[in-house]
Amino acid sequence: MCVALSLLVIGCSAPAPKPVETPVVVETKPDMAAIKEEIQALESAWSAADNARDANAVAAFYADDAWSLSNDKPTLVGKAAILADLTEGLAKKAVGTTVSYEVQDVFGNDTQVTEVGKSTTKDASGKVISTGKYMAVWEKRDGKYICIRDIYNNDVKEK
Repeated sequence: MCVALSLLVIGCSAPAPKPVETPVVVETKPDMAAIKEEIQALESAWSAADNARDANAVAAFYADDAWSLSNDKPTLVGKAAILADLTEGLAKKAVGTTVSYEVQDVFGNDTQVTEVGKSTTKDASGKVISTGKYMAVWEKRDGKYICIRDIYNNDVKEK
């Protein structure tokens, strides 16, 4: 009986298994100020390509599966459709006309960002001839942001 009691005490006093530690997940918020700067750099390069009337360079900012929604046109789906529209539009653009894009806000995360911005178009003398607003959705693919959706329209012209 003493032996049985001793075995029982020894068996019951075995160390308890160690609990499995749950890894601590620390969520970090994206640096939206840095992302805004990155998107503004893209928009500045975009306007340079637009002002050079280089449709291929502008189309390079779009994903192959992008959608573009603009004034008075059907939705353009795919880079090929967007490139065809850009080629036609840039050919009609008046000589000396320039456009600039200003990022006003960005929201999202490190992999997908929605941008809100405004556009300003000037004639050859530097006079503002139109303004507009836009939204673009940028997705990080292969380490860089690429436009997957955009929508824009012009403001009402002052009389």
